[in-house]
Amino acid sequence: MTWDLTNENRWTYKEIPNGVVAIEGGTSEAYDTGSWRTDRPIWTEENCTDCMLCWVSCPDSSIIVNKQKMTGIDLMHCKGCGVCVNVCRFDALEMMNEEDAKGIDICEM
Repeated sequence: MTWDLTNENRWTYKEIPNGVVAIEGGTSEAYDTGSWRTDRPIWTEENCTDCMLCWVSCPDSSIIVNKQKMTGIDLMHCKGCGVCVNVCRFDALEMMNEEDAKGIDICEM
């Protein structure tokens, strides 16, 4: 079966075919998805050993690394799933309620 994708960007919900339709591949890097997060990871640099377990485990590529060292968390793409916190063995990451975390800047680009 082939799909006519010439007008797929104008489809209404009733026109989308049943089943899985993956028009193109993508990750959260292409979309700012952090705005609907309810919890955010907080990074304590002093505890970090740069083991990169958080980086390799993050499903959203939100761990910022420069020269093999963690430098922050990209909050524009982090969805707050907590995977990074669960794999961190050094208490360098913890989850905090988004409202309580306002003003804590850990996003470096």
